[in-house]
Amino acid sequence: MRKSAFTLLELIFVIVVMGILAKFGVELLSQAYKSFIFSSVNNALQSNSAAAVETIASKLQYRVKDSVIARESDNNFSGLAGYTAATAPILEWVGSDVDGFRGNTGTTPLWSGIIDLDPSSATALVSPGTDTTALNTLIGVLSPGATTINDAALYFIGSDSDIQTGYGWDGNVTAINNQNGTMHPINSIGGQPTQFAPATGTFAGTNVYEYYQLAWTAYAVGISDYDAGTNTGTLMLYYDYQPWKGESYANGTAVKIMDNVSTFRFRAAGSIIKIEVCVNSDLVEDYSLCKEKTIF
Repeated sequence: MRKSAFTLLELIFVIVVMGILAKFGVELLSQAYKSFIFSSVNNALQSNSAAAVETIASKLQYRVKDSVIARESDNNFSGLAGYTAATAPILEWVGSDVDGFRGNTGTTPLWSGIIDLDPSSATALVSPGTDTTALNTLIGVLSPGATTINDAALYFIGSDSDIQTGYGWDGNVTAINNQNGTMHPINSIGGQPTQFAPATGTFAGTNVYEYYQLAWTAYAVGISDYDAGTNTGTLMLYYDYQPWKGESYANGTAVKIMDNVSTFRFRAAGSIIKIEVCVNSDLVEDYSLCKEKTIF
């Protein structure tokens, strides 16, 4: 009986084919895996960096425009419009209370933005349509600390703005306490929800403008816990502090925006601000991605 089997030539051909498949098949799988990892990392960085710049932009959009500063690591600062260095660790500004201006129902503002002198008082200011009682409740909800309406301050739109001493960025609030600063600390008046009293000093001699913005917190953004080995750190947002009361961002609440941030840059052209966030991947070596946004 004859039995059929592979010839030596057929065996050699099969071995060669299997060798070719093994060599290029493994490389193909490796490339496909690397492509998947790269695509996954790229999508994650794209999404996270976009979310980071949008988070910052959402706060910057409602800034008191004259208040923005660049703060150096030695705590020196300058107005952002006149800042010429390549980078600074901290971007800082006073935020207008947009939540209170929108109101609880989204239709009626809790502060109207319009001010007038009280003819029956030498010190109080009247803001028609304002409800300091409801505003105090809202600030308490938004603040992780114990901030109230009596920690807030007014900024008169169109008034002279002194970036060095008017906001309290230098920690010296002497001029502000005398109501001679750019920010004017206020207290509410019991039973008078449309009136503001000066927190310290008086409004006598103060240039009062018709329109104002109300602020109860400043904001700061910067990289903390910088690792020289990876050239990255954590991008942080600080809020719930009042520079017009002598506080710095270190006194505020810190919220993490994003990890593995290599660069945080910002520039100003007049009142327009451009920010850029660059992030590195801890999975793909030497891969970085940057996102930028312009805020008007």
